[in-house]
Amino acid sequence: MSARRVVLIGYGAIAGDVAAALRTAPEPGYALAVLLRPGSSSAGRVPEGMPILDGSDAVAAFAPDLVIEAAGHGAVRESVPGCLALGLPVLISSIGALHDEDLFADLVATARQGRGRLLLVSGALGGLDYVRAVRHAQQLDLRYESRKPPAAWAAELRALGHDPAALAGPVTLFSGTAREAAALYPQNLNVAAALALAGPGFEATGVDVVCDPAASGNTHVVKASSEFGTLSLEIANQPSPTNPKSSWIVAQAILAAVDQHFSPVVML
Repeated sequence: MSARRVVLIGYGAIAGDVAAALRTAPEPGYALAVLLRPGSSSAGRVPEGMPILDGSDAVAAFAPDLVIEAAGHGAVRESVPGCLALGLPVLISSIGALHDEDLFADLVATARQGRGRLLLVSGALGGLDYVRAVRHAQQLDLRYESRKPPAAWAAELRALGHDPAALAGPVTLFSGTAREAAALYPQNLNVAAALALAGPGFEATGVDVVCDPAASGNTHVVKASSEFGTLSLEIANQPSPTNPKSSWIVAQAILAAVDQHFSPVVML
């Protein structure tokens, strides 16, 4: 069996962790390439010998079995459509970009026309299987809380007049819908978008964003109630060593999704 061919869109911290794991995977292994915008500062981080692609034609020539986006909302808008048009499966980690209804509709239409596939990774969150199962409940109430330490919200706290180093107690930065949250915080509320897409939608999913000096990690709380029962889930993830706004587990979630994509047995 030949190596599985994978293109990574972007090469930041998350993509780097994913690439490092895939490069050491057992047989049949992975052949990797990176899709970057011309002049991208990430080019210097790409390991020697890993091809750097510069557009859809180069992606087509590489003929990947899977494309993985790990470069932010801009990459979803700029690079994902071309890959879907080639008929490729594209695994998206920056799910928050899909709060834009027009973008989401265009991506779905492009995937259908080109026979590509849009794959959404769970990222730092769990429990999406349960949420999918109750999404059409008549009495569904779904709410998500993000609770992170001041290091993850330093700029936002200063903008509100708080000193991140001297925060006395929790500060609620936002309370509203998942659509509003994903638009306001594109770098660190992809989980809210994932929950909304698995569940009843962006408008029907409530979100609270809390900065808490007592938080030891990035904590995600999901509460759901319906005629089918209740869910109360709390996950405390360690922040990424290179980006406190993101959870360290995200790269592992992408790797788990890659494993499922190529596996003959799929856990749904």
